[in-house]
Amino acid sequence: MPHIQRQLQELRSAMVRMGSLVETAIERAVESIAARDTALARQVIAHDIEADNFETLNEKAIVDLLALHHPVASDLRFILAASKINNDLERIGDHAVNLAQSSLALAGMTRPLPPLASLQEMTLVTRRMLADALDSFIHNDAEMGGAVLSMDDAADELNRTITREMTGLMRADADAIEQAMELIRVSRNLERVADLATNIAEEVVFIAGVSAHRTDSG
Repeated sequence: MPHIQRQLQELRSAMVRMGSLVETAIERAVESIAARDTALARQVIAHDIEADNFETLNEKAIVDLLALHHPVASDLRFILAASKINNDLERIGDHAVNLAQSSLALAGMTRPLPPLASLQEMTLVTRRMLADALDSFIHNDAEMGGAVLSMDDAADELNRTITREMTGLMRADADAIEQAMELIRVSRNLERVADLATNIAEEVVFIAGVSAHRTDSG
């Protein structure tokens, strides 16, 4: 196997591991909110450095590939897409930290969480989008990536719904303002994760689409 192909495989494997890391961080962060588990929230925050380290190592690998091999065609497209996805994954890790910080804030409030079906749905949609985006990257599956793109509008609408619900709660009960503001922050962070999952899926669709076109035109 040519040296560049081994390096490309190593880069893909490292990014898959990073993807699994940030996906787990999001899962644990939202779980800590529902369970008021401060230990789990602190664990998410403490482990964020692992995602930062992955980003640094992946970016170095990308620079080395570009500098040493001068890749072209599909290899170049993959490397350029990988650079964008690497940054998106690191930002998802940052949003996991934000969610964990909101979890700590909410756990420190004596008021019980309101029964928010919209926030539960938002959590499910966001986690599915992230999982499917990562799977589409692993398998270079444009169809799965396209399905992620189709869910982005639902995530945006759920974020707007939650903001409306929390605004209504604050107007009805002044004592709920602090908690409602924190839940709006939770929703906004989930919406940003959904946006970043969409970014990843767009890169997968681009890579797979180019590959299919090259095959058909050949």
